[in-house]
Amino acid sequence: MNESLLAVAREEALLGKAEGGVPIGAALFTLDGRLLGRGHNRRVQDGDPSLHAETAAFRDAGRRPHYRDTIMVTTLSPCWYCSGLVRQFGIPRVLIGEARTFHGGHDWLAENGVGVTVLEDEVCVGLMTEFIKTRPELWFEDIGEEL
Repeated sequence: MNESLLAVAREEALLGKAEGGVPIGAALFTLDGRLLGRGHNRRVQDGDPSLHAETAAFRDAGRRPHYRDTIMVTTLSPCWYCSGLVRQFGIPRVLIGEARTFHGGHDWLAENGVGVTVLEDEVCVGLMTEFIKTRPELWFEDIGEEL
């Protein structure tokens, strides 16, 4: 099931890339695999620094009384901002495409009881490796570091 969930997030990452943005995608599913929301990083396209892939997917899912029955799927290890979203709303599981190009807050999530699976998916690694090489200024802006 992990591969089919990650496929949705990868589709979103490719949409972001095609739009000239940061190629990170995410999706929020129920634990049994029903898609609730999907999205991709739109910081560049919308000029909104808070529109990370995970927040876009979370917003697309809409309001729910709780998130205890969900899994956040993302193509890249979530940054501190997105890791905070997972903790704030009690999302119990995170499925990560890769953490090789960026090691975000997933260790912290795991230390705080969130089930974390890192797949090290080669497609996700390739997307980010190419992006970092060709658009370093956007990458470092996105993660809040200087060149």
